[in-house]
Amino acid sequence: MTTTASRQAPPAALGTSPGLLARLGAWSGTRLRVVLLGWLVVVGVFGAFAPQVESALAGAGWQDSGSQSVQARNVIAKQFAGLNSTALQVVVVDRQAPIATDPAAQQVIARATALLRADHRVSTVIAPQPGRSISKDGRTAIVQAGAKGDSNAMVRAADELVGPLRKLSTPGVSVQLTGSSALWANFNQVNHAAMIKSEVLSWPVTMLVLVLAFGSLVAAGLPLMLTLVGLVSAAGALVLSTHIAPVSIWAMNFAMMFALALGIDYALFIVVRFRAALHRRADEPDRKAASIAAIAETMGTAGKAVAFSGLTVLVSLSTVLLVPSPAFRSMALGIMLSVVAVLAATLTLLPAVLGRLGHRIDSGKVRIRRARHRARPHHHPQAMVGLERILHHWGAFLHRCPWVAGGLVVVVLGLLSLPVLSLRTGMPSIAIIPPSQSARAGYNEVVHAFGPGAPGTLSIVSPASERKQVLAVLAQDKGVAAAMPAGLSQSKDLAMTLAIPTTDASAPATGTTIDRLRHELPAGSLVGGAAAENHDLEKVLSSRTPLVFGLLIGLGFLLLLVALGSPLVAFVGVVTNLASMAAAFGVAKLIFQDGHLSGLLNFEPQGFVDAWGPLFFGAMLSGVAMDYTLFLLSAAREHYDLTGDPQHAMRMALRTSGRVVVAAAGVMVAVFLTFALSGPLAPKEMGIILAVAVFLDALCIRMVVLPVVLRLTGHAAWHRPAWLDRVLPHVRFAH
Repeated sequence: MTTTASRQAPPAALGTSPGLLARLGAWSGTRLRVVLLGWLVVVGVFGAFAPQVESALAGAGWQDSGSQSVQARNVIAKQFAGLNSTALQVVVVDRQAPIATDPAAQQVIARATALLRADHRVSTVIAPQPGRSISKDGRTAIVQAGAKGDSNAMVRAADELVGPLRKLSTPGVSVQLTGSSALWANFNQVNHAAMIKSEVLSWPVTMLVLVLAFGSLVAAGLPLMLTLVGLVSAAGALVLSTHIAPVSIWAMNFAMMFALALGIDYALFIVVRFRAALHRRADEPDRKAASIAAIAETMGTAGKAVAFSGLTVLVSLSTVLLVPSPAFRSMALGIMLSVVAVLAATLTLLPAVLGRLGHRIDSGKVRIRRARHRARPHHHPQAMVGLERILHHWGAFLHRCPWVAGGLVVVVLGLLSLPVLSLRTGMPSIAIIPPSQSARAGYNEVVHAFGPGAPGTLSIVSPASERKQVLAVLAQDKGVAAAMPAGLSQSKDLAMTLAIPTTDASAPATGTTIDRLRHELPAGSLVGGAAAENHDLEKVLSSRTPLVFGLLIGLGFLLLLVALGSPLVAFVGVVTNLASMAAAFGVAKLIFQDGHLSGLLNFEPQGFVDAWGPLFFGAMLSGVAMDYTLFLLSAAREHYDLTGDPQHAMRMALRTSGRVVVAAAGVMVAVFLTFALSGPLAPKEMGIILAVAVFLDALCIRMVVLPVVLRLTGHAAWHRPAWLDRVLPHVRFAH
């Protein structure tokens, strides 16, 4: 292999002036106090609101805001005393005698009624009624509490009332709070607790990998600095956002996850490149000037890649805003806020700290390794240790045997992707909540007493003049087990009819029944209820997923094209992103749909993957994959611009950025696997899908497929047609 010094640099690489990010980095590197003061003000302002994040964020919002079911919910809230899908249901079961003849049960119902009426979020309380809310054997009764507040207020009400209501139980009479609001309250509580536990468990693993990746304690602390800045800023911004629109509590969880992931990615990339720039200036007498020059070089090259990466992540997540669901939009918002904060800190605060640290960035390293490291020039292959040495030899192997390595990886990814062809999606069933939770216990009691479709009872709002026609349609429908009138609206021009499906609330057959009824019922009728809302959300997710992925592909290609200037490289970058996602969802199909490893992972398979997984996780994974793509390809572009040698550019990209990709992916996989080991199903799905995708993307796509493509295509990989050269901006990563 010829040395870098022996190559003739292309004319375009000569005489370039420092770019904006290089100047910003040099400015920040010499003004730690100013930058630190600015960030203290930012963190102080947002940090003042951050402690309110747990109480301010919303627990509901999993709906299609423009759907017929949400329209029905709003009408029922105004015209039918709030007895809609968000109403609370208290299930009282008497194990000793019929409720009507048992004074103990009557006393429990009276206490539950008083407790519900005392809550300001409850509009009305409906006592159990024979034939409607009392079972045939008389031992199960349902007390209904109408919703006076919105869906988020009712979730909070359920969260606060579940404990006091359960305490009303006696040895012979049980009391459980259930219904959609109670279900979401339990779901949020259980999963939030599991995610916090997983995050706590992941910190020691994260610190260990960071120390191994950076090689020093001081450098390993820099990602945590970026993470904390991102978290505090995002938390405060989310609280302020609640004054504009409700923000899901899940927004904070995902913001925390992405702040950690990007803080590690960006800090690794910048610090590794800063160290290399410092080592090239080891002989300069003015160490301070050398540090500032290294910062300017790093921010003008790696900083530019980080800026494009952050923009790509933001664009990827913005596609989720196409889903008309408050929960999805606010989760995307939370992640985007954390990305903006981490990106801003990376481009300003990190170079300021590096400017102060200078050569002390290696503090905490083993003395022998430091001496050995300084004794030999950094650019010489013999000076490399650990992962860099492995990646150097790996690049040489790929250069010799590209077809063998690339072909094997393509076959593996193809086999893992095949199950995607039979992937089924659906809305989560009651099985995602542990049996010990009140919502599931009450749900099971309702099923046992009233039939499998009772928890998914449909609320049909129609013109009062069409009541008989509505009942006639319901009586003839094979998917309806029973139907009953529920009264007239306050304005007397609308009527509500309850319809109990023959199938479980989350069963596909129930969705088919809902669609059929909407087609057959009289004009002006609205079909609502919790089952209808879940069905409508699943439909909008399915319909928007192709659009979201189309935008991810198109916008991702455009951003890579602008950043790297090569249509071929941009195309390969986008296609390989899809390959790692397809393989990850293929594995998810085998585990969560087919039930493989369910015993080992301790979960009850639902027979499908949650409907929100492909769309939401696809957008998240696209952002992470583009991170790694830009880190690797920007380094290759930089060395190609400097040397004009595509093979040398490929091997140097593996040496300089491969370490970052492997280390960052190692941290993320470890973090995601801690979620996979938590109790509830939702974090397991998230952990497995994200961990598998990141693992495959980093080790198979970025470490094999992309280098092989660069090896096989040579100069053609970086070719830009003349017409495109006139249109695209000239982005350079060489310093």
